[in-house]
Amino acid sequence: MNITVWNEYHPKHQSGKTAKVYPNGLHNAIKDIFKDNPEINVRCATQEEPENGLPDKVLDETDVLIWWGHNWHENVLDSVVDRVCQRVLKGMGIIFLHSSHESKPFKKLMGTTCSLKWREDGGGERLWTINPSHPIAYGVPETFTLEQEEMYGEFFDVPTPDEIVFLGWFEGGEVFRSGITYRRGYGKIFYFQPGHETYPIFYDKTIQKIIYNAAMWASPSAPPRPTLGSTYTPKHEGRKLFKWK
Repeated sequence: MNITVWNEYHPKHQSGKTAKVYPNGLHNAIKDIFKDNPEINVRCATQEEPENGLPDKVLDETDVLIWWGHNWHENVLDSVVDRVCQRVLKGMGIIFLHSSHESKPFKKLMGTTCSLKWREDGGGERLWTINPSHPIAYGVPETFTLEQEEMYGEFFDVPTPDEIVFLGWFEGGEVFRSGITYRRGYGKIFYFQPGHETYPIFYDKTIQKIIYNAAMWASPSAPPRPTLGSTYTPKHEGRKLFKWK
């Protein structure tokens, strides 16, 4: 299984508060989630690389793409966005984390503004597992807390999810659909809300478990694929299957 962890990793993230929490970058903290499984190959890509780190060769070798972005969504090339979305339609799984709800690929796959309420006040969040039978929730407790997290609140302008796995509650009373899934074409999509860059969210063992499970769930399967487009079936072939009057 091949995973690519994408992080905008703007130069401003390489110093200041973010660097204090994630000295090697968010992408490497996420990469370490999979380090104990020798059957998973993980590579990292960043926005400042040529083709935003996602040329055809990288995407062709990617089973699941994990995407983290925040303030520099517009720096992602439209050609890269098209490339990513086409790979999802063909079966690549993709996980969008935290502020990636504003990313170009997520918006294109959703077809909505993907806007929401937000507040960064250092308050805590309690998450509830409201779909405990879902594979992404395997081994995750019924409820768990994050001491600090940026508040994301409803209304979240996305299409009705296929499944809601986690629900978040914040100290201000807001609630949020914190873990939701979609399918587009042959690809599986998971959006997961926790992950603000100045809090150590990706070191939390429960968060790590959820991201690990999500990657397993989103990995491509190999279902029978129908032939699409213009087709012709001679009448005599149909007679073998049906009794025509």
